[in-house]
Order: sequence, then structure tokens, then C-alpha cells
Amino acid sequence: MSISEKKVSAEYAPSDSREVYSDFEYDYKNPQHIEDVDRSQAGSAFMAYFNVVCVIAGTGTLGLPFALKQGGWIGLLILFLSWFMSTYTGIILIRCLYARPPARLSNYKDIATTSFGAIGGWVTFFFNAWILLGAPVLYMVLSGQNLQSLCLGTAGDIGALPWTIISCAIVAIPYIIVKNMKEVAFMSAFGAVATLVTVLIVLVVACIDKKNLPEVHHDSVIWDQFPIALSTISFSFGGNAVYPHVEASMKKPKQWPWVVAAGLGTCAGMYFLTAVPGYYIYGDTVKSPIYESIPHGVPYIIAVVLMTVHVLMAAPILVTSFALDVEDMLNVTVERFGKFGEFIIRACLRIFIMVVVGVLACTVPHFDLLMSLIGSFANCALIFIFPVIFYWRLTGFRNKPIYELAWNALIILLGIVGLIFGTIDSIKGLINAYQ
Repeated sequence: MSISEKKVSAEYAPSDSREVYSDFEYDYKNPQHIEDVDRSQAGSAFMAYFNVVCVIAGTGTLGLPFALKQGGWIGLLILFLSWFMSTYTGIILIRCLYARPPARLSNYKDIATTSFGAIGGWVTFFFNAWILLGAPVLYMVLSGQNLQSLCLGTAGDIGALPWTIISCAIVAIPYIIVKNMKEVAFMSAFGAVATLVTVLIVLVVACIDKKNLPEVHHDSVIWDQFPIALSTISFSFGGNAVYPHVEASMKKPKQWPWVVAAGLGTCAGMYFLTAVPGYYIYGDTVKSPIYESIPHGVPYIIAVVLMTVHVLMAAPILVTSFALDVEDMLNVTVERFGKFGEFIIRACLRIFIMVVVGVLACTVPHFDLLMSLIGSFANCALIFIFPVIFYWRLTGFRNKPIYELAWNALIILLGIVGLIFGTIDSIKGLINAYQ
């Protein structure tokens, strides 16, 4: 039996999940009173902050002007709501890790298993796996396309497929060598800075380009496309799948609420810096990603290079988080296999995972649409719906003030709306692609 399974055994089973633990807040704020993960080699809150920013920002940042084109200016209200809601669910999700003394739960799957048994755990694991593996697949495809476009007419003009394979090899090196989220934090710092610089380039070039553009059209709200825009915006803050591992990499877990608030706040700032000027300047002609709307030249090339750097830096964070889940389930530890044996098993497992990512990136037709279908369903569930339901299940429902319950209900409602309409839109896209 793995470590995770032991933690959610009968001693912590959900049969008594309606019991309210009066010392829940005390345990969360003082995790030394709980059997915690080994934090002797943990990193700083600052590095955890970069992990959050690198995972969440990036491609979502550059797609939000197009989301405003789809739904109109009212999308800014949804952006505000999603920002505050995802910050709240990011905090309560980590609280759930400490809601069943005496041990800290390991990951999202453990929280779901403790709340609703094995079925709930495996459903959540499926959603987690799809996001943590699917996003890197798309990142590898994007990286291959970007590198090929940058090398057109040069010796590097070898095609998008070989560049996709090369991108997988680049990501595999740190992914196999590093062991935990702390060790990929330096990569996330570079990825976060690359995203910020790209945002500033797009902002400056778009403002300069405004005087050369004809009058463009803006809408306050486009009701028939508003649900699609809502689903796009609502999961632009999706990082819940990696939060348990990011928090486990912190030396001072009590600082997690500040880390997630600062990380999501930074992402929201970059979102507004691109969404508002991008839609205002280019209106109904705006493209996704936004840098495709700016004039092609040196700034455009720099933006493409930096976004390629971002996806190559963000992918190891996502696949490392998935690998940590799998290694925990299989109980791959130094204590069990020895230092050398643990490294060999971990390396083989991660090589296999990276090969799967590479094969999917190179072979699966319409993978982007398939990812959008499951992503709409999984992301809205993982970000908005599941954290609230698990929080109620593990810490009690009737002990919450009415205003918090109302806020929770609004979060679930937004998640359901985004889930339904995002799924419908993705299904339509798949049908059109195969026709």
C-alpha cells in the first residue's frame, strides 16, 4: 500500500466526514502539529510564487484579448470574478490537505479520496492527469511551430515535427534530473520573466501601432458568444492541479495564502495589461495569441522567442507535478529502494511519461480540440467546483457563515456555466473538424 493510500485508509475515511474538526484552523496555521511532508530541503515562498506565476500565466495571457472580442467588455467582470474566486479556491484547497489529522494529505487525489472514496479519487486523478499531461503536449506542439517559424529559410528549417521532438528532449533533461517542485523553481522564474517581457512588448507595440489602424468596433456584450468567452476566461487561472506540490516545496507553508494571492494577482495584472489595450486597439480584428496582431518585425520575433521560452519552462513544472503524484501512488522512495534504485526507477518512469507526451504531440489529430473538450470540463471542475465541495465535505457545511456559503454557491455556479458551455463549444469544434 502506497503512502497516499495509507493516509486515506479507514482511519481517515469519509464515513465521519460530516464531523467538524474544531482544531482545523489551528492545525492549518500550525502544521508542525500535523505529520507533515519533509521540508528540510524546502525552498522559499518567493520561489513558490514564481512556480504559480509560470504555470498560470503565458498562453492564457495572450489569448484574453480574443476572449473579450468573443464576449465584449463584460468579460472584464468575469475576469475579476475568476481572479478572486480562484484565489479563494487555491487557499481552501490547501486547507483541505490539513483537514484530516494527524497527517497532511499528499495531493488533489488524496483530498478527493478522503472526501468521496476511491471513485472520487480516481475521477479527480483523471482530470488532473489530463491537464498535467495535456497542457505540456500542447506546449510542445506550440514550441515546435514557433521554432520552425523562427528558422524559416535557414539551416534550422527542418519542419515543425522535428522541432517538436527537440522541444520534448529539451524539457526532458531538467524533468528527469530534478526531483521536486523546489528544484524547478529557477526555471519558473525565467518563464515568469519571459511572460512579463512579452506582455510589455505587445503593450508598447500595440499602442504605437494604434495610429496606423482604422477605426475598430467594440461591443459591450455579445450574448450568443458570451458563454464561450466565459469558459475561456474562467479557467485562465487554472493552477489547482499543481498547488499541493508547490505548497509542499515551501519551507514555511503558513505563507501559502500570500503566495497564491500574490501569484494570481500578478497573473491578473498581466491579463489586464494585455486584454484591455489589446481589445481596445484591435477591437473585432484582434487575433489569438495577441502578438499575431502586432506588426511582424523585431518585437514580434522577440515575443515569439520569449513565449517559446515560457512554454519550455512551464512544461517541466506540469509534468513534474504529475510524476510526483504517480511516484507517491507507487511509493517510489529512497527508504524503499535506496538512493540509486529510487533514482533509476524515477528516471525510467519520467522518461516513459515524456515519451508519451512526445508521441501525443506528434501523432494525435485534432488534439487541441480534444484537449479543449476535456479541459473545459476538467479545468472548471478542478478550479471552481471540486475545491468548494471537498472543503464542505472535510470541514463541515453548517459551521460556515451565510456570506461564505453564498460566495461558495456563486463559485460553483460560475464553474458549472463554464463547464457546460465550454464543453458544448468544444464538441461543436470537434464535429466541424471531422466533417
